[in-house]
Amino acid sequence: MCLAIPARVSSIDEGRMATVDIMGVTRKVSLDLTPEAVEGDFVLVHAGFALQVIDEEVANDTLELLKQIHSSKRKRTRTSSERRSPMDLSSFRDPR
Repeated sequence: MCLAIPARVSSIDEGRMATVDIMGVTRKVSLDLTPEAVEGDFVLVHAGFALQVIDEEVANDTLELLKQIHSSKRKRTRTSSERRSPMDLSSFRDPR
């Protein structure tokens, strides 16, 4: 499964490479697939490419859902690790 992440275009250089902000993290992505994108737009980013321009409301809703998923996974991981002792090797399988 592939996942595209919403990002805000912060700046665009002459080669149509954009600096984008993804929840406070900046990355360089190509705008070759979204020639209509301008500074300030939200785009869906996957594998270093902006795939689609999206509106701000959709971007914010999607980012909120991703935060909720992350938070939920962290709680489940913490809960399951608390049930085992640190030296529990019951899930270890001998590769032989």
